[in-house]
Amino acid sequence: MNYLELTLILAGSSFIAGLLGALTGLGGGVVIVPLLTLGLGIDLRYAVGASLVAVIATSSGAAAAYVKEGYTNIRIGMFLTIATTIGALVGAYLAGILSTKIIAIIFGVVLIYSAYLSNKSKEEHSDDEEPDPIAVRLRLNCTYPTLSGEKHYNVDNVVAGFGLMGLAGILSGLLGIGSGAVKVLAMDHAMKLPFKVSTTTSNFMIGVTAAASAGVYLMRGYIDPGIAMPVMLGILAGSLVGARLLMVFHPRVLRIVFGVVILVLGMEMIYNGITGRL
Repeated sequence: MNYLELTLILAGSSFIAGLLGALTGLGGGVVIVPLLTLGLGIDLRYAVGASLVAVIATSSGAAAAYVKEGYTNIRIGMFLTIATTIGALVGAYLAGILSTKIIAIIFGVVLIYSAYLSNKSKEEHSDDEEPDPIAVRLRLNCTYPTLSGEKHYNVDNVVAGFGLMGLAGILSGLLGIGSGAVKVLAMDHAMKLPFKVSTTTSNFMIGVTAAASAGVYLMRGYIDPGIAMPVMLGILAGSLVGARLLMVFHPRVLRIVFGVVILVLGMEMIYNGITGRL
């Protein structure tokens, strides 16, 4: 395989990863890292470095469209990013203590359980419930566009959502990849946000967290422009297309896509953790 063929394969595969990342809120990174390491044999550290750069591009591309359309809840995103950042620092510390086999298996179990939760029936939003006092004080309750006009939603269980975001940050620090699955589940089930708001806000948050990690990888020399550039461009293009498709897809379809993707990734993580390939 020559350099041009590798570049085209990287760009094409990254486009698909970006498309899935934008539609599900995974951010593309959790898809592209296994693809680069297991499919193309690229060193894990360089794969993670390229993924972090691509995740920033994904978040910038998709989040810009989502904010413009009125889906992203910026207040929730900025508030929960505090928890993910603290969690990422804890995860980075634990990464030097725990075995990579154990980390991979734990993450795989979390993804599979997330796949189960994502397809449990849940009302898209409930305005009849008493709003969380913390959400009211922080002005987190908001609206999002639907075919029938603007729809209001209340934010619930702010403390539980904040705690789960800390867990998401820990998992990100442990594995070096985004934990959009946990972020979406925290907002979707714990905080009871509409699914489209959860996925769009997750994309917004992933880029902020990845930016700090990418700086560390850059200083250590683990970002190869020959790998990172086609991956970044492919994921960016895929995320922009995914952002457009999100506007027309039914939430139930998105839940099925979300569940299938993270179920496959969870099984893959467990397998590679048991066999010691990660």
